[in-house]
Amino acid sequence: MNLSYEKDNKERIPYEHYLEEYRGIDPKEASIRSGIPYDADNQRFCLRMLGQEFYLSWPEFEAVRVKEAEEVYAPILTETSAKIMAIRMIVHGVLADSTGKFLTYREVPWGNVYLQQFTGRCINRLAFTYGNRIPEFCSIMERMGAKKQSFGDASYEFEFINGYWVRFILWAGDEEFSPSAQILFSDNFPLSFQAEDMAVVGDITIGAMKKWQ
Repeated sequence: MNLSYEKDNKERIPYEHYLEEYRGIDPKEASIRSGIPYDADNQRFCLRMLGQEFYLSWPEFEAVRVKEAEEVYAPILTETSAKIMAIRMIVHGVLADSTGKFLTYREVPWGNVYLQQFTGRCINRLAFTYGNRIPEFCSIMERMGAKKQSFGDASYEFEFINGYWVRFILWAGDEEFSPSAQILFSDNFPLSFQAEDMAVVGDITIGAMKKWQ
């Protein structure tokens, strides 16, 4: 697997740690617990991320598209952070439906501690990238297969990873007010992911959106 460890040095050690955990799992048990389908004959999981499906080989992790002809940018193929999120879901995640409620970052365990970082890293980034480019935001969300919502000036709901949903909400700026945003997470997120992981969800998605422009 060709990863630039020099460029992504801060992710190298956790990535290697999760790879070791991934190699050591019982794939059938992991599939039942996480709800991620496992094909024992081909030794691969099938996982969804940001509207696309991928085969993840086991025990050596490699992600390939289910639809080989698809050319939409896919973070899991190139981004170490997205690979880590997929591995974490299989190694530690659980199959759990959302009740339909969505949480602010402040409402998740430890979210209040990391709220300032999350606000700058994700919420403000979303607001100032797309708050004055609402049509472009909507176009990208539509191409991603996100579901249009009725919040703010523009809002969409999308599945980040199997059964775990995110809402992006935008309010456009004007002469008096700067653009603003909110990011909400389905209430099953804390069952499988920590607050730090959920910030990575925002990072991955907003980064991918720029590639889809």
